[in-house]
Amino acid sequence: MAKPVNIGNLTVGQGSSLVLISGPCVIEDYETTREIAAHLKDATDKLEMPFIFKASFDKANRTSITAFRGPGLTEGLRVLKEIKKEFGIPILSDVHRICEIPAAARVLDIIQIPAFLCRQTDVIVQVAKSGRPVNIKKGQFMAPWDMANVVEKITSAGNRRILITERGTMFGYNNLVVDFRGFMIMRQTGYPVIFDATHSVQLPGGAGKSSGGQRDYAPMLARAAVAAGVDGVFMEVHTNPEQALCDGPNSLKLDTIYNLLSRLKTIHQTIS
Repeated sequence: MAKPVNIGNLTVGQGSSLVLISGPCVIEDYETTREIAAHLKDATDKLEMPFIFKASFDKANRTSITAFRGPGLTEGLRVLKEIKKEFGIPILSDVHRICEIPAAARVLDIIQIPAFLCRQTDVIVQVAKSGRPVNIKKGQFMAPWDMANVVEKITSAGNRRILITERGTMFGYNNLVVDFRGFMIMRQTGYPVIFDATHSVQLPGGAGKSSGGQRDYAPMLARAAVAAGVDGVFMEVHTNPEQALCDGPNSLKLDTIYNLLSRLKTIHQTIS
C-alpha cells in the first residue's frame, strides 16, 4: 500500500479516498478556467471526492511553433491564485524551467514535472528542493520500473511527498498504450500512483501540427485503472473540447464528468 502524501487537508494513498486531479489542459482565459473549476468543485463536493485543480500556465512542449501555449508564468499564476482563493482547493501546475520554480512554489500546492522532463535531473532536484509535493509524470519512453530512479532523484533532495502519474507508453508512431502492470510496479516505490486517463488516449503529433486523441476511450481506461488499484485519476476537461486551444481531442466534456466520477467512486469503494 502506498504511503500517504498529505497536501493541505487532503491525503493521497494508504487507503484514502480516490482523488481527482482535473482541469483544462491550459489556461485560456480567466472566465473559462473559473467555469471549469466551479463545475468540478461542485461535482466533487456532491460526491465527497478529494479534488485538486490542474491547469498549465505554459505548454512549452506543443507540437507546432504556432500553437497556443498559455498566458505565461506571471498571468497564469495570478489566475491560479484567484481560483485557489475563491474555491479553497489545492492547485497543481507544471514547470518547464528552473527559473519558474520559485514563483510557482509560492502559489502552487503541487508542482508537476511533465513527462518529457522526467529525466531532467536538475529540474527534478530543484522542484524537490522547493518543498512542495511533486507530481512526476512517467515519460512515454520510460519503463515503469525505471521510475524508481526518478523517485530517488526527488528523495535525494529530502522531499518524500511524491505522486507518480502514468500517461501511456509509446506504441509505434503517434500512438500510446497503457500497460496496466505498470501500476503495481510503480507502487512498489512506496508512493501513490495516479492514472492520467486523457493523455493516455492522446495521439502525439497525430494531427500534423497538433496532437490528436481518442477521448471516447478515456472513461473505460479510467474505470479499469481504478479497478487495478490506482490512488487517483487525472483527467483534462473542457466546456467545449472541440474548441479547446490545447489537447481538445483527448479532453472530456465537462458535463459528462459527474456521472463518470460517480462510477469511479463506486469501483474504488468496491475494491477497497
